[in-house]
Amino acid sequence: MTAARAMRGLDSGQLLLICAAGMLTVAGISHTAAGGPVDPQVAIGFGALIAVGELARLTMPGNREVAPISTAAAIGYALLLDVGGQPARQSALQVVAVMSVGMIAGALPHLAVGRPPRLDAIARRLLAGSLLAFAYRPLAGSLRSIAIDGNWWPALGVMAALVGLMLTADVVIAAMLRAEQVRTAFGVAVRDELRMAAPLGAAVAASGTLLALAAHSMNMTALLVFAAPLLVTQVAFRKYAGIRATYLQTVRALSRVTEVGGYVEPGHSRRVSMLSVAVGRELGMPEPQLLELEYAALMHDIGQLSLSDPIPGGATVLTDPAQAKRIAELGAEVIRKTGVLHGVAEIVRRQCDTVDHSPPMPSRVIKAANAYDDLVGGSPDRDRAAAALERLRFGVGTEYDPAVVEAMARVVDRLTGTTRL
Repeated sequence: MTAARAMRGLDSGQLLLICAAGMLTVAGISHTAAGGPVDPQVAIGFGALIAVGELARLTMPGNREVAPISTAAAIGYALLLDVGGQPARQSALQVVAVMSVGMIAGALPHLAVGRPPRLDAIARRLLAGSLLAFAYRPLAGSLRSIAIDGNWWPALGVMAALVGLMLTADVVIAAMLRAEQVRTAFGVAVRDELRMAAPLGAAVAASGTLLALAAHSMNMTALLVFAAPLLVTQVAFRKYAGIRATYLQTVRALSRVTEVGGYVEPGHSRRVSMLSVAVGRELGMPEPQLLELEYAALMHDIGQLSLSDPIPGGATVLTDPAQAKRIAELGAEVIRKTGVLHGVAEIVRRQCDTVDHSPPMPSRVIKAANAYDDLVGGSPDRDRAAAALERLRFGVGTEYDPAVVEAMARVVDRLTGTTRL
């Protein structure tokens, strides 16, 4: 049932990717089952490491599922020249088969406890490894002949070039999927994927390449030697992802203080945050800026806690501009005391500035999103949404940035079907 729901939530690009990976899996396993030159010990060793890597997969910021150990093991197996002096005889399809079986084996325990894997993420990893295998395995015999004569540089150069192409293809595929999922520009998605994937991708690619080279002299012991530092690296990334998740949970908890205290309408901060992030994506903001925007939008009203008499409904759009600015400054001061969210504090502080004072773009987005939600709230009424957008357009050029208002109109149109009057 859970897997069926996950499949229904996939878009056409994800389904195409999964189908391609499925066909490769069938072709690889069928080819291997039909017989061919393969070393079972080597295949089982690398397949087991791939399975361990899938079992220890983690979710990075932006809901990106990664499996560094699995990817490094797949790269190492695809790039093998020999193991302990014995030529590596696996074909590209046999590499695909080992990756597929390892990934499936590593995903089964998660599935058994009700945590189905991200099929699109597994498919991406399989396709990226397959591209590397199909490009490299036909060259492996010639490169080994050169390498055993003492000249390893041609092999290293080819490995580095093809791994670089593999990572580039993976980034492009990931960006195409993400651009469709979160409705952002493809160029922005590529930039975000490069920023997020570059450090981890470089570490994984280097580990996989070194694993393939180490197998020449260390035999299968190389798997054990390289598994330890890979595990340490994964633990570090897991802690980083956990810290980011804890930050967001803390900010969300703080944002509810104003709701619990009756200063704003229930759900106001969450709705402003969701709308702000959607508008930011529509404007092409990079992911780090979107994260700050989300934090700031969640806490944009925290300054209202200083009021002795709450504003009716918490609607700062209807209050005196001087008071609204004072609320923003007090909220920024509270956020600044955390010592780590200075950028967020500045966004909150300047959310009430007029356009001619050139506030940062996230502040302009929050100002418009807050005004829209103050006027509409959680109502699904299309006429009310259209009237709120027209009111925001009336203040374009002075109170609200025209680009932000038009981006918001497109977002609201997708969400409610509201057409411009």
